[in-house]
Amino acid sequence: MPSRSAAEKWLAELTNLPTASGHEDAVVDWVQRWVGRRPDLRLVRDSGGNILITQKGRKIRHPVVAVAHMDHPAFVAISSDGREVSFEFRGGVNPEYFEAARVRFQRADAVGRVRSYDPGEQTGIIEMAKPGLVDEGDIGMWVFRSQRARKGRFLAPACDDLAGAAAALAALDNARGRSGLRHFGVLLTRAEEMGFVGAIHAAKTATLDKESRVISIETSRASATAPIGAGPVIRIGDAITVFDAELTNRIARAVASQGLIHQRKLMDGGGCEATAFGVFGYRATGLCLALGNWHNRGNLDEFEAGTGQPVPKMEEISLDDYHGLIDLLLVAAAAADQPDDLVARFDILYEETRSVLE
Repeated sequence: MPSRSAAEKWLAELTNLPTASGHEDAVVDWVQRWVGRRPDLRLVRDSGGNILITQKGRKIRHPVVAVAHMDHPAFVAISSDGREVSFEFRGGVNPEYFEAARVRFQRADAVGRVRSYDPGEQTGIIEMAKPGLVDEGDIGMWVFRSQRARKGRFLAPACDDLAGAAAALAALDNARGRSGLRHFGVLLTRAEEMGFVGAIHAAKTATLDKESRVISIETSRASATAPIGAGPVIRIGDAITVFDAELTNRIARAVASQGLIHQRKLMDGGGCEATAFGVFGYRATGLCLALGNWHNRGNLDEFEAGTGQPVPKMEEISLDDYHGLIDLLLVAAAAADQPDDLVARFDILYEETRSVLE
């Protein structure tokens, strides 16, 4: 069982790695090393480069798989003459955030400033502060103003969705060898920020057994009704679909019966991979963390209200929510096969009260 400090160490390491849709190599390398230290786990990569991690040994239950994505909105260098870098931005961020924004290409440790940006094509030019060694495919991330984490909070460049990946791996580390949890695994997908491409590939090519129950793990935009620090969220749907009702209800009842702090919300600020798997016939639901500065968009609420300036910021989550998500995942994996007693409960209610209809 990982300690709280170990789970936070993995969180810090993963969320500070450079990553972008189609360029998730640093995350893949980290995960391969992590799995390599655990001989009872098996790692395979499907034909789209998604990573499936399962426990070795015989299973007597259909898989429950936590799905999280390895990419985050970022600049990807297309070409460079040393002084100027042509880039493609992969992910969804309002164009106002690009105006004269500073960008660091981490491999070359080179900083520049956005000179132009075409929001339709999501391409532009970065003028480097001094000639650098930026190569095609290098990843650039915003240069953030200094931020100090509030008590109990965690700040990082890429919580979405590497905090979800860290929580899924911590839950898997906890589940290893435990009776009733040998069927629990993790799928880490690619290119979610460009339209769930990795998840769609995994669903269409049956990377997961069709009997698998899918739990999409996300970090989703916090709101007044789904605030940071009020517990991890059982997500009943997203901006596109409502998730599998029976699976969601089983998890919600199991979590409530154990008294775990949590929220139960629609979280319709965007779509997530539960929808992608559900479309292709999988039973899928979602869990998430409420996220501040979603996609590094600081002051987003004020900006949308016309009262603030767009400023790139590090993303923010609650550490208690993060640890709560790990616990919630383990309860969800165990609850996926629990019998549904709602019919029996409603039958009893009907027998006790049907006389009022006479």
